[in-house]
Amino acid sequence: MMKLSGKELPVPIIQGGMGVGISLSKLAGAVAKCGGMGVISSANIGFHEPDFETATTEANLRALTREIQKAKEIAGGNGLIGVNIMVASAIYKEYCDTAVAAGADAIISGAGLPLKLPQSTKGSNTLCAPIVSSGRAAALLCKTYDRQFGVIPDFLVLEGYKAGGHLGFKKEDLLNGTAKENDALLAEVFTAIAPYEEKYGKKIPVFVAGGVFDGKDMAHFMKLGAAGVQIATRFIATQECDAADGFKQMIIQAKEEDIHIIQSPVGMPARAIESPLLARLRAGEKYPALHCNLCLSACPKGLKTPYCISRALVAAAEGDQENGLFFCGENASRVNEMTTVPELMQSIISEWRNEQ
Repeated sequence: MMKLSGKELPVPIIQGGMGVGISLSKLAGAVAKCGGMGVISSANIGFHEPDFETATTEANLRALTREIQKAKEIAGGNGLIGVNIMVASAIYKEYCDTAVAAGADAIISGAGLPLKLPQSTKGSNTLCAPIVSSGRAAALLCKTYDRQFGVIPDFLVLEGYKAGGHLGFKKEDLLNGTAKENDALLAEVFTAIAPYEEKYGKKIPVFVAGGVFDGKDMAHFMKLGAAGVQIATRFIATQECDAADGFKQMIIQAKEEDIHIIQSPVGMPARAIESPLLARLRAGEKYPALHCNLCLSACPKGLKTPYCISRALVAAAEGDQENGLFFCGENASRVNEMTTVPELMQSIISEWRNEQ
């Protein structure tokens, strides 16, 4: 049983947040029910709400509250329920405040440095968990939290270059294979956070993400001092995953050569599965948002972007293989069958225990 700032996490596995609409209450609740931390993605979470196009902010915040409550009901008091909130979101603070008010156990935040996250979490029962991709980022966050808020992160998620979706690495390093491996990054992070752990008299648990596939990987990183791991892509091919079957089949059928580094409209490199949409974009077609919901602060608005990433991700969540953008981790080609969350969790846990 792991303690995270007073909260108990029976199994040191975090299910990575996946948006839009891939990890909602069904998946997150099922993972928590098995003793892990299930994570809901807040990214345009209200896309199924009837007023999403006309009152996007209200729809998203309403849906976030409902999904957290539903996930907790499914979990039945087991595990923890977290929310992944992108710093790049145009309503970042509103998402964070709503998650805290709804009783989320943790906010895991990346796609930018969550320098102001403690504004929402300090003094609450919600854990503050930045995503970092370097020791430098971990040091900056700890320094800022210490000076401005008198706190340190409750835990960190170290996301390596093999992760899915938007990545905190230079595109050149991703394409050339020169990005640092998780082992080296983990050592950097430990060095960076050590002075703050000493000052506050407590450890900052670090969970390793990006390329973590099975219990052997989990055991490897925990032997190096990690508190646990975060796994995302493998949870897509489960019956409980909130994505439509079309997305799950894209994961199951993906081959190694189908997985590419792309340039997202928000200005960051990302990892995704080859699809008809990506082929059309390479051919020069454009799919801008005629009605922009202003969902991401870093995104060129409306007609200025080659395609609307929000609508492409919604299409993927709905299983539209022609028009969807299918984010995935580097190891997606190793996922070749449907399973259930309990079966997957038990498999990972058994492998981990055998390696201890």
